[in-house]
Amino acid sequence: MQTHLLGFSRMGKQRELKRALEQYWKGDIEGDALLATARELRIRHWTLQRDAGIELLPVGDFSFYDHILDMTAALGAVPERYGTAGEAVDLDAYFHMARGGQGVPAMEMSKWFDTNYHYIVPELAPDQRFHVDADRLLAQIEEAGELGAPLKAVLPGPVTYCVLAKSTTPDFNRFELLPVILQAYEELLAQLGERCELIQLDEPVLAQDLPAEVKGAFKTAYASLLKAASPAKVMLATYFGSIAHNLGELNGLSFDALHVDLVRAPEQLDAVLKALPEQARLSLGVVDGRNIWRVDAGKALDLIQHARNAVGMDRLMLAPSCSLLHVPVDLEDEIALSETIKRWMAFGVQKCREVAMLAATVQGTQGAQGVDVADWLEENRAAWTSRRSDETLHRKDVRSRIDALTPTMYARPVPYAERSLEQRERLGLPLLPTTTIGSFPQTAEIRATRRDYKRGDLDMEKYTERMRDCIRDVVSRQEELGLDVLVHGEPERNDMVEYFGEQLDGFCFTQNGWVQSYGSRCVKPPVIYGDVARAKPMTVAWSKFAQSLTDKPMKGMLTGPVTILCWSFVRDDQPRSETCRQIALAIRDEVADLEQAGLPIIQVDEPALREGAPLRESAWDEYFRWAVDCFRLAANGAAPETQVHTHMCYCDFNDIIEHIAAMDADVISLEASRSRMELLEAFRLFNYPNEVGPGIYDIHSPRVPSVDEMADLLRRAARVLPVERLWANPDCGLKTRGWEETTASLRNMVEAARIVRAELQT
Repeated sequence: MQTHLLGFSRMGKQRELKRALEQYWKGDIEGDALLATARELRIRHWTLQRDAGIELLPVGDFSFYDHILDMTAALGAVPERYGTAGEAVDLDAYFHMARGGQGVPAMEMSKWFDTNYHYIVPELAPDQRFHVDADRLLAQIEEAGELGAPLKAVLPGPVTYCVLAKSTTPDFNRFELLPVILQAYEELLAQLGERCELIQLDEPVLAQDLPAEVKGAFKTAYASLLKAASPAKVMLATYFGSIAHNLGELNGLSFDALHVDLVRAPEQLDAVLKALPEQARLSLGVVDGRNIWRVDAGKALDLIQHARNAVGMDRLMLAPSCSLLHVPVDLEDEIALSETIKRWMAFGVQKCREVAMLAATVQGTQGAQGVDVADWLEENRAAWTSRRSDETLHRKDVRSRIDALTPTMYARPVPYAERSLEQRERLGLPLLPTTTIGSFPQTAEIRATRRDYKRGDLDMEKYTERMRDCIRDVVSRQEELGLDVLVHGEPERNDMVEYFGEQLDGFCFTQNGWVQSYGSRCVKPPVIYGDVARAKPMTVAWSKFAQSLTDKPMKGMLTGPVTILCWSFVRDDQPRSETCRQIALAIRDEVADLEQAGLPIIQVDEPALREGAPLRESAWDEYFRWAVDCFRLAANGAAPETQVHTHMCYCDFNDIIEHIAAMDADVISLEASRSRMELLEAFRLFNYPNEVGPGIYDIHSPRVPSVDEMADLLRRAARVLPVERLWANPDCGLKTRGWEETTASLRNMVEAARIVRAELQT
């Protein structure tokens, strides 16, 4: 029963890759130093996996930015604007595709299925040419081979790659290119097939409802790919949900192994066993690759034994449910966590051991690193008993408040058409009002101040004064730039979710629980382990102080309940909807306090609303019913004259526009610059009734967009939506940017808005 992983973390325990990337981008180190750091991390991670009992090591899961971008580079499917046609993609061209550079904008980003990981969207043109380059993968296979362990190459599958791509022209169906993509894959697999025993092709799209254009595509695709990969065998890897509804797509294929996610969808096992090709191996994903709770060994062993009875042990493999990219590296580094809660958890290294121990249990062999199987099972059982019986996880006051909710608590007291008049009179804003999404650059000084305060090296009085100095500076800069609606800049916030979790009951926190979000951007998700409640106001003092510094409207900045839910590691002992409703009530209390403090605008961000949706649309109605209700519960207690904003980014709005409208926020700001306002088409077709702030510059790129570029985007937006309901703002928060580029970009944004405003008023 061979153990393996679908993938592992890239950043390193101490985010070593993040630091090397950012040094390289700044010009502080050369490419050779970056490559050396990457090699060291790969070898370290393979060694960790092997020592933990993983027998088949994944190669190709490492990336400098994103694995879909890596696939684009390997296929040579590079957009013309990057000037690498027919050539290998070097580091500079690679990062220009991801981040922009030399006056060329970056490629679009979007969310990887229902995760907070962002991938770079492939662009497919009608005359797309492919130039296969396997050198990166071959070099990593050679590196891993030095360890003497069996290897498995890991690649995104061709159907998923095509589904996640975008057409460069509206009238072009990108799926027409699938045969050409398959030819490129065949060439790539032919080179890999001689160098490793197994090639894993990830097709998570099988957990979704497949687009009509790819119905039947798997049979054509994999019939040719299986031959091209020989003598290597091919594993078709699926995850994030059940594939039972798409098993017909795999009929007649003789793939060598199939991986299924039995954490998200244990109910699919019988259907998969029935459809499994004769002699094919079945990889059971029984350890959760998406959350930090330890495996319930009893439940996992039941699934394994059921599969063993059906196909025999020799045809089984064991793995986590998906790549361990989505969890932190090692729980042993967490020395400050409560020992009670820590024993309920497992990070990446521990999940590798869990896979190995489950295999040892079934096979009757010694556990990894000499651990006795019986002792491990007893300890696992005791941990789960402790968690299930812990009374501190449930609070009667929180449950009683949920039971007392009424329908009126989910709705604004006055419809938008009426309350917008009151808001305009109160705010006195011009046409195309300018604002930002919330955060401003987090300098080294700001981070040091927060760090010193947490360590106890800075008392509350000095910390408050330094934070107020930062707020004074941000407000002054915004006034000098001429922005119409200001923010306090959020210097006190380490992260838009972690900051709130630190002040809510029911949360705990890690010291090194970093997870990659995109590129070098890492987040440290809080852990929701018990019932959630607000003990005291969380943001009011900072926002009230900021408003006292200016006569311009100041936004109070909050993170919405769905986003706090999705961007945390969530308890799995009750429905997610129940936890989300508890968070919503906490945010509702904060909205009321901000309003009482005189803030005329309150922004409740929900960038994760689309991300949290089930992969199959048939389950959307139930999800969006409670998700939208939670936003409304949190935000819609505001008075008519208080303007409620929300923010969303990096998702396809077309298929959820009705749910966005149901949120009934007065203003929604959204990411739109990379698509050059294409995303606004959904708002036009739906006749979206409220106000919209489409982002007119990409904050994930270091380049400063020109006045003309941003003015052009505003004109595009004005051709799609009523200008009296349009705002001008960046795509997202400015936390990760430097002051020089931020100031230059915002100055250009304000000038672009002034120019287009004048054009529209003549």
